[in-house]
Amino acid sequence: MNVLIISDSHGLEEELFQIKQKYGMSVDYMIHCGDSELPFDHEAIDGFTVVRGNCDLDQNLPNDRLLDFTTSKIFATHGHLYNVKMTLMNLHYRAEELGANIVCFGHSHLAGSEKIDQTVFINPGSIHLPRGRRDKTYCILELHTTELNVIFYNHKHDQVLELCRTYKL
Repeated sequence: MNVLIISDSHGLEEELFQIKQKYGMSVDYMIHCGDSELPFDHEAIDGFTVVRGNCDLDQNLPNDRLLDFTTSKIFATHGHLYNVKMTLMNLHYRAEELGANIVCFGHSHLAGSEKIDQTVFINPGSIHLPRGRRDKTYCILELHTTELNVIFYNHKHDQVLELCRTYKL
């Protein structure tokens, strides 16, 4: 199964439409980790599972989502309610409470992934205002039975090889 993960688009619409057009038929699921700054029913985020970020005003967006798939549970949140700019510990505890083995979050605009204990944390970065690098990024999570691949792309849809990782489940 393939999951597109994006975050922190901060009002961009055309870029979201382009990414949906490119990947909409080749991924099984799409997650937006907040700060779209768009209403929950906006066409640009239609088809995404969207969570509410600190810059999102629409009260219809949930703070968190738990997606339960056959081999994995994905916990999606923006991260601001868990203080992710300082530590992943709060997010890690919440993932453990929910039984999630994958966490998707944004807020810091820092693209990357890491495994803590048995949980993989994925921040797709930002397609609008990246921090820590010049590349505006998003990623695709490839879920397999025994491993997962996190493949990062820049806004030109080129792989960002130094960010790509494979983790054992």
